Amino acid sequence: MHLLMAITVGMMYATGLYMMLRRSIVKLLIGLVLLSHGSNLLIFTAAGLSEGNPPLIRPGEDGMVGPHTDPLPGALILTAIVISFAILAFACVLVKRGYEEVGTDDQNAMNTTDQ
Repeated sequence: MHLLMAITVGMMYATGLYMMLRRSIVKLLIGLVLLSHGSNLLIFTAAGLSEGNPPLIRPGEDGMVGPHTDPLPGALILTAIVISFAILAFACVLVKRGYEEVGTDDQNAMNTTDQ
């Protein structure tokens, strides 16, 4: 399972970087989304995958018994999702405004702010 997750994270990073190197700003945004999802999946995979062992302390016990999944990476991923959504929303508005001003989403055509 870890090998499959590692391959998936690698493919998401590679695809995200490839998309970010394109000339279209829309493709840059798609690459940014793929990189953020790949990072979230990397944190999730690095936390360790264990099925059926939630990080809960049962009544009458002092601590967790057996292997369990660490809850901290899940909290980090939720925070990263919120931050990446905010950045993506801002970038979409910025791209829309730039397209209205220049008339294209090509980065080479957007080399100046003068009309």
